[in-house]
Amino acid sequence: MQPAKPSPQDREATLKVLAALLVLGPKAHLEIAKLSGEARGRAKCARGGSFGPREAVRYARPDPLLTRALLGPILHKKRISKMNINFFNLFENDFLAVFPEIFLLTSTIFLLLYGVFFHPMSQTGFATPSLFLQNIGALSLLTIALTLGLLLNNPIHQSLLFYNTLIIDDFTYFFKILLLISSFCALFISFHFQFSENRTTGTHDNGSHSIPSSFSAFEYILLILFSTGSMLLMISSYDFISMYLTVELQSLCFYVLAASKRNSEFSTEAGLKYFILGAFSSGILLFGCSIIYGFTGITNFGELAKLFTGSQEIGLLGAGLSGADSSALTSEIFFSRSSGIILGILFLAVGFLFKLTAAPFHMWAPDVYEGSPTVITAFFSLAPKIAIFGVFLRLFLSSFYDFMIPWQKIFLFSSLASMIVGSLAALAQQKIKRLLAYSSIGHIGYILIGLCCATVEGIEALFIYLVVYVLMTLNIFAIILSLQELKVSDLGVNGSTETSSIESFGPGTGETAQRATYHLKYISDLGMLAKTNPVLAFTLTCTLFSMAGIPPLAGFCSKFYIFFAALSSSLYLLAFFGVLTSVVSCFYYIRLIKIMYFEKPTKFIAYQPIGKEKALVIALTFFFIVFFFFYPSPLFLAAHQVAVSLSF
Repeated sequence: MQPAKPSPQDREATLKVLAALLVLGPKAHLEIAKLSGEARGRAKCARGGSFGPREAVRYARPDPLLTRALLGPILHKKRISKMNINFFNLFENDFLAVFPEIFLLTSTIFLLLYGVFFHPMSQTGFATPSLFLQNIGALSLLTIALTLGLLLNNPIHQSLLFYNTLIIDDFTYFFKILLLISSFCALFISFHFQFSENRTTGTHDNGSHSIPSSFSAFEYILLILFSTGSMLLMISSYDFISMYLTVELQSLCFYVLAASKRNSEFSTEAGLKYFILGAFSSGILLFGCSIIYGFTGITNFGELAKLFTGSQEIGLLGAGLSGADSSALTSEIFFSRSSGIILGILFLAVGFLFKLTAAPFHMWAPDVYEGSPTVITAFFSLAPKIAIFGVFLRLFLSSFYDFMIPWQKIFLFSSLASMIVGSLAALAQQKIKRLLAYSSIGHIGYILIGLCCATVEGIEALFIYLVVYVLMTLNIFAIILSLQELKVSDLGVNGSTETSSIESFGPGTGETAQRATYHLKYISDLGMLAKTNPVLAFTLTCTLFSMAGIPPLAGFCSKFYIFFAALSSSLYLLAFFGVLTSVVSCFYYIRLIKIMYFEKPTKFIAYQPIGKEKALVIALTFFFIVFFFFYPSPLFLAAHQVAVSLSF
């Protein structure tokens, strides 16, 4: 048979296909399918029958002969070029989205090389350690500031990255901003402490050689930057594998930071306790991930959320229709798997609660906080909690939301225990850092109330409380570091006076300067601070009132909002114990105020001027604490954006 000549309609369709190919390029195959299918259907129906919507759907597929004959070579070339482009640019947008983290980690590696080649101990290094530390400190602050700038100007705001192992959205955006600000301030207030701790600890008999310091501020700065980079990636984690790797990278940096003061028994003990218990908690966390993977075969948070959606209703349906064999089998399979998944969720919750210093997994926190150098204690009180809550909320409120009843009981108990332990144990503390450790445990209990609510209002209240807690903690640690800049006029006064540095002076003379830096250790050392430094005493008083929840300060607003969210979710027991423990905590906060204004100091101390860095941080955080009540809208809007991003 002779092939039929193409009709005018076929020629018109072919011309349309070619025009679509020239105009649309790679997307032309969609138009080809539509046009060639329509032409083929019209030609067939022209011999008999009508061409309506049903026929259009039926024939809405490409004509293989027409496509292969006319467009085969062209489409083949375009397909190959498109594959090449995708191969070379597969992760182009992914790398662009995580460019702030890449910049931070790469800059930290360059700072490490800079420190190796220009350290005062090397042949090509700086002549004095102070100049070297000033350069490293300034470059580290610049690195964090530029990372924050890159984050604020990132063109990609909503995306899944690297085969769904990382995610960026409004939730991660605000948590990363809070983390970078807290890390920047923790480094910023530690400048003078780094210089004082890096001074020599003594001289030999000839006075010509010095004993190097036990605290390396250079290593401390780099570990802070590495841990900050790992915490940024932890907040973006969307898979068990990426989550665990970032948690371990952060933990390894923290173990070294806790034991960074090498000649101090307390610091070594703190690092050893943190390492042993931290490794134990990481094992529990990994075991929980393994159990969930074993029962589901999935490690991705989003896929877990899809798998568990409606799982409780399916199980109840199977239990209610157990008369049928299939329903009984469905119910049995569901309950056998759900029990294992709940066990995995339990292990995950325990691992995260340990790292959050929540009761009853808080036993390591007071010893580690007390033994670590004060600047590292300040960093431990701020950054890890932000990062852990960033991945914690996404995992439990998104992936495990359908198992809310089991895990809500765990967090209800932990929240109650944290509030009670934090308020009662702090009453008996005499050391300032142990008191702040138990205070942070109590605040974690309040924050967990927002998680127990599992509502949009609860997430908003949690974020607001977390921001206020971070700024109050920054303020109080900046004040404590300012009070460390003290001189004891006579080393013989009160034999218990600690000396952190005795410097040599007079080249070659062998003389030593009887100058010691006193470290604030006991709460009794705050005696009569109102007489010697009234501005600092007033600032500390306002911060302590805010931590106690006295209106109209920022701490009162955050507690009021989180108790309101608890009442909205019918968590009346949590709200009642929250108010009760807040009243109890007022005792040890007001006791500090009483010591500052009415008790005499146990030793004579002459204060030095406060450093400019700490003065700036104290002023900004104090301004926020006092005036937040009058204009809370920006933080409330940010919190609402965070909650909506996580919930929908």
